[in-house]
Amino acid sequence: MVNEVEDFIDFLKAKHSKNLSTPISENKNIVEEPKSLYGAAKGTILYISDDFNELLDFN
Repeated sequence: MVNEVEDFIDFLKAKHSKNLSTPISENKNIVEEPKSLYGAAKGTILYISDDFNELLDFN
């Protein structure tokens, strides 16, 4: 658990130092848009069988 806390502290330090690297005047009223996940899985499905849309037989 101590390691997790140390990692979190390191994360906060890195985040804080990144925010300080930009001038305060540039930081005002900036809203970062969330990244779109549309198309994130493109190219991961290599093959779909011909009977993909057929009903499954559970008997």
